[in-house]
Amino acid sequence: MLSRLVLGLGPTAADLLDAISDDRGELAVVTQDEHRAETLRTDGINVLEADQADPSVLADLDFHPESIIVASEDPKQNADAATAARDCFPDAFLLAYAGHGATTDQRDRLDSVADRLVTPETVVTDYVTQSVGDEGTRARQLHQVLRDIDDHLAVVMHDNPDPDAIASAVALGALAERADCEVTICYYGEISHQENRAFVNLLEFDLRNLDADSPNELEAFDAFALVDHSRAGVNDQLPPETPIDIVIDHHPPRVPIEARFVDLRSGVGATSTLLVDYLQRFNVDIPTPIATGLLFGIQVDTKDFRREVAAADFEAAAHLVTNADMATLQRIEDPSVSPETLSVIGRAITNRDQEGSVLLTGVGEISDRDALAQAADRLLDLEGVQTTMVYGVVDGTIYVSARARGADIDLGEALRDAFGQIGSAGGHADMAGAQIDVGMITVDDREESLEEIVRAIVSNRFLDAVQSRSHRLLGRVYARADYDVAAFTESTALSQDSDDTSATAEGASGEAGDDGTADWNSDVMFLENGDEDGGDEPDQAADAAEPTDNEAEQGEDSPETLVEPDDGEPL
Repeated sequence: MLSRLVLGLGPTAADLLDAISDDRGELAVVTQDEHRAETLRTDGINVLEADQADPSVLADLDFHPESIIVASEDPKQNADAATAARDCFPDAFLLAYAGHGATTDQRDRLDSVADRLVTPETVVTDYVTQSVGDEGTRARQLHQVLRDIDDHLAVVMHDNPDPDAIASAVALGALAERADCEVTICYYGEISHQENRAFVNLLEFDLRNLDADSPNELEAFDAFALVDHSRAGVNDQLPPETPIDIVIDHHPPRVPIEARFVDLRSGVGATSTLLVDYLQRFNVDIPTPIATGLLFGIQVDTKDFRREVAAADFEAAAHLVTNADMATLQRIEDPSVSPETLSVIGRAITNRDQEGSVLLTGVGEISDRDALAQAADRLLDLEGVQTTMVYGVVDGTIYVSARARGADIDLGEALRDAFGQIGSAGGHADMAGAQIDVGMITVDDREESLEEIVRAIVSNRFLDAVQSRSHRLLGRVYARADYDVAAFTESTALSQDSDDTSATAEGASGEAGDDGTADWNSDVMFLENGDEDGGDEPDQAADAAEPTDNEAEQGEDSPETLVEPDDGEPL
């Protein structure tokens, strides 16, 4: 148990006591201030009314502190107390506050015995730096936008939200409520993964499931915020023209993002990390359910701090640990597995094909697409396998889930090449997903089964993409920690004042050539009409624009952008 000794009790020391009040360990205070001593005793703190600079007083204490804080407002008392404390407890960590008006001699005395010396000037400098730096400016801008919202804010997650999206939305909602907003946390799709259901239920998060067939629901909201994705109508089912007020996301954008407040920082591993930063800057005491949720969001999105993780993710997690409910977190991580999930994993093992270190398997018709991701994870444990892709059909849509470990490919980019113009795809370098609307496929008078048709379109496309391009390097946008419109525009050759902000197949691929387009069109015809004359497997698509985790754009002539997997793709 950590033991601390506080000598003197000025306002600075009082603030420190408030900060450590939830984790006191063994704490004792020596002060001559009778009034402050009585106040601390009512809070259950051990207080001795005595001269904090008297060596005999310190020697008579019945414990040896690991750390000592000297922080009265009198510089001379501080210098005397610090000298006495160092003599009495030579091995303790000693933090000393100089106080206002300290002479050079007093500061020198403090500096000679203290492990760390804090002066009023450094306190002010640190505060000002935090307030006027980039992060401080973002925090003030976010607060201003929240204050300007008239009434009801909808915080919208991406479809089929994962823990990072859910926790980030709840945390942003808490900040908005502090700014006097009415808040509703919203999502489209469903939360079907066992872990994610346990996550929401055990932490008792109040979420609203929106119905895409009831657009009138949105009339109740005065403003919209997007978390863990950045565009209305892309990876959510909001109307694309919905005006967005706030965007907070850790995925690099593919096109310029329009909102009153935009924070896109790809230099962190989770959107939850960004929300922890805001909560700290707003001096919010994070409630246990939110702290637990944010910690799990960071853990999941960084794959237990092993994928695209940054120092900020570790720092955020360290800040959350003291408030998080670790017992509840363990219950979330060990949910029961449904019989269908086990069945899908079994079919995935039985139906597997392996090409080198790439394992592909189809599981046919399923009702829970989350089972695909769990199967892809399990199959990655097989010997000699570095990449897995599992696919199945849910209500007329082919869902694809892919995983990689120790491979030199970028799965998100590979899936975009394979399926970006006949469906939608996206994800991380080692975890990605795709979905393809099969349309009206008639298989009754065909020799091939639906599974064989899917195999021809999905497996071969994926293998072609993996084998024809290495996808070893992430694009320039990934390397940027912050969203910069000018740099982004230059790297993608998109103009900020473009009439169409969507990245079409033509715009993304440049001079792709007629042959590639015709081949993709033949695939689409094959899917929609069951055309046996689809021909040989077509060449892969031309290079797409810089990669992004959650935006795979449709071809120029294709229908509206489908819901995109990204982090909504089940974990």
